[in-house]
Amino acid sequence: MTAIQYFWRHPLAEQVREEGREQGLQQGLEQGRAQARAEMAVRILEWRGIPVPDAVRERVLACTDLGRLEVWAQRAVHAAEATELFTEE
Repeated sequence: MTAIQYFWRHPLAEQVREEGREQGLQQGLEQGRAQARAEMAVRILEWRGIPVPDAVRERVLACTDLGRLEVWAQRAVHAAEATELFTEE
């Protein structure tokens, strides 16, 4: 009797699945970091008593660039109004 090798049990299939899981975890971590930084930038403004218009909130929360979000969070510490996050862009 010939042994049947099912593709989903094949070592190559297992390797592809493992790579996909690792890639998904990495993307999830990066998205989580971006979301946390975006929320922090908005919270800094709110903690300082600065009103955050919906347009600013949406733009910040939609951003996925960690570097840009870091700059915005730093600007939030000194900004007099929410739109100052986007100056010099």
